[in-house]
Amino acid sequence: MNAVTLNNLSKIYPDGKKAVDSVTISLEPGEVFGFLGPNGAGKTTTVKLLNGMLSPTDGSCSVFGIEPCKSPEKTHAISGVVTEHAQMYDTLTGLENLIFYGTIFGLSPAESKKRAESLLAQLELSEARDKKLGAYSTGMRQRLSLARALIHNPRLLFLDEPTSGLDPESAQNVHLLIRGLAQEKGITVFLCTHQLRYAQEICTRYGLMSEGRLIASGTLEELRGRIGAGMRVRIRTCPAGTASGILEENIASEEEIPQLVRRLTENGKSIYEVSTQAPSLEDIYFALTAAPETSQKNS
Repeated sequence: MNAVTLNNLSKIYPDGKKAVDSVTISLEPGEVFGFLGPNGAGKTTTVKLLNGMLSPTDGSCSVFGIEPCKSPEKTHAISGVVTEHAQMYDTLTGLENLIFYGTIFGLSPAESKKRAESLLAQLELSEARDKKLGAYSTGMRQRLSLARALIHNPRLLFLDEPTSGLDPESAQNVHLLIRGLAQEKGITVFLCTHQLRYAQEICTRYGLMSEGRLIASGTLEELRGRIGAGMRVRIRTCPAGTASGILEENIASEEEIPQLVRRLTENGKSIYEVSTQAPSLEDIYFALTAAPETSQKNS
């Protein structure tokens, strides 16, 4: 059974704006899926549809076979959500917030406390467990929001800009935790972000959104194949620090490198360094959005 299924999903708001336009995606359990695009691309609306907060205008969506708009309580029981702005109780401590949400999800107070203390430790919040949430920094609130989303051991985790407000070290810790959840526990992660470089480091597959439409989806290699850009090879034929002797050339694949190196050595060149650079996720996104008609036709 798919963890997430979107079938020609569309959402038109009362003012006529089509926020999501005929999006079709299916995710396997354990995937870390990057749902990517700028603000206004339709990412948050899609998450709201998948959590039963909104009903589709057309098409359908399901979470482990459950239709969120028909059974939102069942959807919430197996999923966790982290939004960019954490919503919890400022008058409660970090630990009290987690225990409260654990009991809401049906855990006993003792189970909630045990689970909360484990998550606080994983997210480096143990020292702040007894502080009121109102005294937390933005980054601490964001990490506590992730702990809250994980308190009931969900099968699916929706993350909307989860590293917003975090310092680089905290962001890296969240990154490692997300990967571990998918690899070790089989949790499916649906990550919404406009930070393409961050998504390239953490996700196993991607969906690229623009103005409510899915312009492409697949693994990084599949998306690179879509734009046919190959890679760029850089060969240094001089000692380090020398201004001349740098050759840069576009190639279709790594198989061309030995022939290129052989040609240079046969011409008397010495090879000091060979490096390659494939198109990044950012390069791919801008290449596809630069020609939307072609991208949509080939989706």
